[in-house]
Amino acid sequence: VQLQASGGGLVQTGGSLRLSCAASGRTGSAYGMGWFRQAPGKEREFVASINWSGGSTFFADSVKGRFTISRDNAKTTVYLQMNYLKPEDTAIYYCAARRSGYSGYALRMYEYDYWGQGTLVTVSS
Repeated sequence: VQLQASGGGLVQTGGSLRLSCAASGRTGSAYGMGWFRQAPGKEREFVASINWSGGSTFFADSVKGRFTISRDNAKTTVYLQMNYLKPEDTAIYYCAARRSGYSGYALRMYEYDYWGQGTLVTVSS
């Protein structure tokens, strides 16, 4: 499975961006998906996850109420809609896929089997 993240860019505080993660290869709708981010000098951290059907999602406290995660299984694409962005949201955002996709609760990096290359989000103050 190959994952291609896109949609990053420069945005002002309070703005919005939508990230996309397109999956190719041996994809299947049973995969769970997640987004992580890594800010300069910091460890990679969990942002959001979604189960195979899209019916179960989970968010980090830092983005709850501002970010939403969704998926289009027909397009094998997962989205991260980011609203009310803050400078502390600045990071490289990575999408990831896991074969065990029935639960939307997957916060740990080791739970994911495949990773995309990342897309940079910069929020200016």
